[in-house]
Amino acid sequence: MSIDYSANKTILVAPLNWGLGHATRCIPIIKALQENNFIPIIASDGVALALLRKEFPYIQTLELPSYHIEYAKNGKNFKWKLIKNLPKMITAILDEKKIVNSWIKKHGIDGIISDNRLGVFSRKIPSVFMTHQLNVMTGNTTWFTSKCHQHIIKKYTECWVPDTNEATNLTGDLGHLKTSELNLKYIGPLSRMRQKETPKVYDLMIILSGPEPQRTYLDEKLQKEIVNFNGKVVFVQGIVEKTQNKWQAGNVTYYNFMNSKQLEQTFNESEFVLCRSGYTTVMDLAKLGKKAFFIPTPGQYEQEYLAIKLQDENLVPYAMQDDFTIEDLSKVKSFKGLSQFKNDIDWDKLFSVFEE
Repeated sequence: MSIDYSANKTILVAPLNWGLGHATRCIPIIKALQENNFIPIIASDGVALALLRKEFPYIQTLELPSYHIEYAKNGKNFKWKLIKNLPKMITAILDEKKIVNSWIKKHGIDGIISDNRLGVFSRKIPSVFMTHQLNVMTGNTTWFTSKCHQHIIKKYTECWVPDTNEATNLTGDLGHLKTSELNLKYIGPLSRMRQKETPKVYDLMIILSGPEPQRTYLDEKLQKEIVNFNGKVVFVQGIVEKTQNKWQAGNVTYYNFMNSKQLEQTFNESEFVLCRSGYTTVMDLAKLGKKAFFIPTPGQYEQEYLAIKLQDENLVPYAMQDDFTIEDLSKVKSFKGLSQFKNDIDWDKLFSVFEE
């Protein structure tokens, strides 16, 4: 007789609040936990927590300290802004470690899945770290930041990388090491999206995300540029608020935010997508087999690396934020677009880490 290790086991799922990407890629994991008889508890802060509360209003949520991640007004100062905020981040990481250890007893937590939250960890229970950045791109300090990140990952029971460990992959040097002592599991790209056969409603979908003030800067720039676009546009601002708002301005339909179901429908109804080159967005576009145009967040080396990689592979063109004009979108037709992937995750095998 087999034992159902998952029965009544409670798993804390804690994504980093850095834009919406970490939160949204945890959605399929939370659903899979439920389908495999685990009890998920969600923990985060800010817009990431707000989004997951809207997606899972019936699941218990807990609030963690904020890392106080802010973008510099000038992308060139991004690294120095992070260094300036480092003391606040370290304090938050130490605080969340104490909080999580108190929650283990209080809420009967049996396992942890931390998506890039460095203090969500315990030696008392199986703790999984999820990241697509085994190498942390920071320009001339990449070697140092990567080694620091890998040192932190090493203390976890396992590290899940949402990509393939094959020659053809999405993350390139970000998610692959030449040699490693880490307990890595390549689980394949994660996406909450599904491809559907639907009539095309929009010629262009714009979707924004990411910390301020760069989200607002791009929002303002695109609202000016989009008046020169010839076609129907849907513009999702990525502002998670209490109430969803929708309004029309000329050829553009605006939303402050959309839930997962609405986003999936709108992605499928759109000819191509203009967005940041964050990795969660890349995974969503690949799952849907969409054509796109990328504008990486200024100063965020990871997004710049992914944009350059995918353009070099003739998949998706990009432009830097200050240089972008609406005429750049004409390049999209010359690129292949991201290929649809099939990723049948063996959740039972993956979640076996919590059998301990």
